[in-house]
Amino acid sequence: VQLVESGGGMVQPGGSLRLSCAASGFAFGGFYMSWVRQAPGKGPEWVSTINPYGTITYYLDSVKGRFTISRDNAKNTLYLQMNSLKPEDSALYYCARGFKTTATAEGQGTQVTVSS
Repeated sequence: VQLVESGGGMVQPGGSLRLSCAASGFAFGGFYMSWVRQAPGKGPEWVSTINPYGTITYYLDSVKGRFTISRDNAKNTLYLQMNSLKPEDSALYYCARGFKTTATAEGQGTQVTVSS
């Protein structure tokens, strides 16, 4: 199993980023997939989940209306579009297999920093 996150960076408050997660080594299209984040000194926090078909999505209350999770099963890739970013969104973002999981062990993460 390999999950490779990318797309992080530093943005000003109100800015946008699109994260990607390239998956390999398992049947991507058969799994619920999630995004998890971990800020310095804090435990991992579930952010969003999408069902295997890409038709049902779930969000942490604090990101609803600002983040959009999606997937392309033909490309074995998971996405997270993040708009109206806030400083409290700053964290290392991971993708993970599973429903509303907080697992961070399968990827290296991508850093998101929101600061003026």
